[in-house]
Amino acid sequence: MSLKKTDDQWRAQLSPEQYRITREKGTEPAFSGQYWDCHDRGVFRCICCDAPLFDSSGKYDSGCGWPSFTEPAGDIIEAPDTSHGMVRTEVICGQCGAHLGHLFPDGPAPGGLRYCINSASLKLEPSE
Repeated sequence: MSLKKTDDQWRAQLSPEQYRITREKGTEPAFSGQYWDCHDRGVFRCICCDAPLFDSSGKYDSGCGWPSFTEPAGDIIEAPDTSHGMVRTEVICGQCGAHLGHLFPDGPAPGGLRYCINSASLKLEPSE
């Protein structure tokens, strides 16, 4: 990770909800985020550092209530997450360490992966 800021700097930059999700590993309620039902074309970037993370061409409707992608388009880190009595794979921005969401092995073919990402951790840069 190349971008590091203090908690005060992150709090000044992000909304309380964005901070809770990206810096404290929170989760937004299903079907509540800005991008869960978004069909616009473009690149989804990290809300914290603007790094490109996912392309809209890999976004699909998984029915889970969060934006879902078949593969990353940028630098992400996958890490074990054993919180809440579950074993999952956390998805983290490789540039700033922001919590993005989780990775599940129940996505569509051919890769079979579902990157389940919080809308609050993303911002869409529309294609022109």
